[in-house]
Amino acid sequence: MDYDPTSEGLRERSTRAVYVISVAAELAGVHPQTLRIYERKGLLDPARTGGGNRRYSEADIAHLRRIQQLTAAGLNLEGVRRVIALEIEIGRLRTELEMTRVAAREAIEQTHRHYRRDLVPVSTSRLPARRATGR
Repeated sequence: MDYDPTSEGLRERSTRAVYVISVAAELAGVHPQTLRIYERKGLLDPARTGGGNRRYSEADIAHLRRIQQLTAAGLNLEGVRRVIALEIEIGRLRTELEMTRVAAREAIEQTHRHYRRDLVPVSTSRLPARRATGR
């Protein structure tokens, strides 16, 4: 595939499953059996070929490295699973928050544009004085 600097191109390259288990394990610095354990525990879900062989993507390798960081920090696999689930939820919430901020900004700008249309210019010439009524 040619170089594609778009986010779609980067996403496609990072999610294309190309590495066999031995290469993925070496890239992540673990034993292939460790990858099988992570898969059994639900921490990893590699793609499969038609013949059932595992294939790992760049995103899978990055995920493996994150698992290794967390286990090196002292978390067990259940703790790793929970931390990763929370990280995913935080990412989702950040995206939602950003979308809400954009929508709010657009709504404010739309409101300001609407107010500008409703404004009527006032003449700066002197208005006639009112007569005081003698009551």
